[in-house]
Amino acid sequence: MLRDFTYIDDIVEGVLRVIDHVPFSNPEWSAATPDPSTSTAPYKIYNIGNSHPVKLMDFIGAIEDVIGHSVEKIFLPMQPGDVYQTYTDTTSLQNELGFKPAKPIKEGIQETIDWYRSFYQL
Repeated sequence: MLRDFTYIDDIVEGVLRVIDHVPFSNPEWSAATPDPSTSTAPYKIYNIGNSHPVKLMDFIGAIEDVIGHSVEKIFLPMQPGDVYQTYTDTTSLQNELGFKPAKPIKEGIQETIDWYRSFYQL
């Protein structure tokens, strides 16, 4: 399974950039052939994500590396509602606002665990 993990600082940066950006309406929008990311109203939907799906086992391995030991893994079959892969298309965000989340997964995991240990005084 692959997941498009995005570090929280990248999400916050994306939201802050979007907040002050008032998009233009699309006068050619048509209900017969709708573009879900635009409308005749001035709004726009942006995906904010890393755009680099990571194998779930690589994600777990990165956590194990940071905490210094392996964890017990219990493998189950795909569950109802599970998807094999998530992926964020950030083309509009990049083209219109010049922003693309870029925190590497291992760096984000390290920072998250460092914060957790500091916050909980571990």
